[in-house]
Amino acid sequence: MTFSPAPVDTQPYDEFALFAELATEMGLPSSSVPVGRRVRHTLASGQSLSCLQWGAGEPELVFLHGGGQNAHTWDAVVLLLGRPALAIDLPGHGHSDRRADRDYGPWSNAEAVAEIIAERAPTAKAVVGMSLGGASNIRLAATRHDVVRAAVIIDVTPQVNDPTRPWTPEQRGSVALISGPPTYESYEAMAGAAVSMSPNRAPDAVRRGVRHNSLRRDDGKWIWRYDLFRGADEPDQTSEWRDFTTLWDDIEAIAAPTMLVVGGASVYVQPSDIDEFRRRLPSVRVEHVADAGHAVQSDQPAALVALLEDFVDA
Repeated sequence: MTFSPAPVDTQPYDEFALFAELATEMGLPSSSVPVGRRVRHTLASGQSLSCLQWGAGEPELVFLHGGGQNAHTWDAVVLLLGRPALAIDLPGHGHSDRRADRDYGPWSNAEAVAEIIAERAPTAKAVVGMSLGGASNIRLAATRHDVVRAAVIIDVTPQVNDPTRPWTPEQRGSVALISGPPTYESYEAMAGAAVSMSPNRAPDAVRRGVRHNSLRRDDGKWIWRYDLFRGADEPDQTSEWRDFTTLWDDIEAIAAPTMLVVGGASVYVQPSDIDEFRRRLPSVRVEHVADAGHAVQSDQPAALVALLEDFVDA
């Protein structure tokens, strides 16, 4: 397997200054902003992954983002938690290496992040994953009991990509940016597209997220900071890992305490999916977060933090 580094941003910016901006927006004192740093970890395979490490001491929580996102999606949660934390850019996302085979499914993701957690967060109380990161966390919790002491799965089950289940307009809209134009003439055009598709979020927050998730190429055009697009003549390699349904068997192998968090306004997790999750793992704790869509960490970070604190300290 060969890997390539993430594209270089020809318009660099201070990503941690935006974290301070977020604190101000949330009405928190500057003293509440933890020390943050970007660290790289090279796996035994030669693949290099990038992470955001927050606070002093070993991370108490590890965060895995969703498809088309990056480690900064957890900024508000990390800020409110006030605990040392590690947020990982999944393979093919953010500042992490791209895979030649473009296999960014839960199985390869779990193998990659397990190595990082074992070295950089060996005493973490829980691993938290949303969407693709949540599916990856299911696989991780099932196969690496040594690195997952507790698992939090946010708004995803193995049924999420069921090919027989028709998509709702909300689902199609939520992935429109991922499947839409891969390049934009300007950052303003890219941010404007994101703002128009996020009517329930503050425009400044959306623009901040876009900046973390975008970069300017040498030709001046802007692209998303993830490797999920393909050319017109390129085969769809993601089809080989997009079906998560076999992860139902992995749920039965989870030994750690597990919490499933569902966005109250999300349509990705159906009642029947929750029933199946409970059948496979009777001990699972299920929580619904009101007024939150698929990205619970962005829509209702304070509510999610309250659940995390109660769960990990139980």
